[in-house]
Amino acid sequence: MADNMADSGAGKATVRIKLVKSIAGTRESHRATVRGLGLRKLNSESTLEDTPAVRGMINKVSYLLRVL
Repeated sequence: MADNMADSGAGKATVRIKLVKSIAGTRESHRATVRGLGLRKLNSESTLEDTPAVRGMINKVSYLLRVL
């Protein structure tokens, strides 16, 4: 039964994002959101699980990101 539980999470949807605009001059909360998405430098990419929380974070800083 434990094997079935582990396998059920393997097919979860993901979303790839890329930081395409500098965070310099942005609000501190927006910088923290970008870091929370796993992005550091310009043109860095991150693959995240597609959840409502992640979608909200992407929406908050959408002017800095590109969804791949």
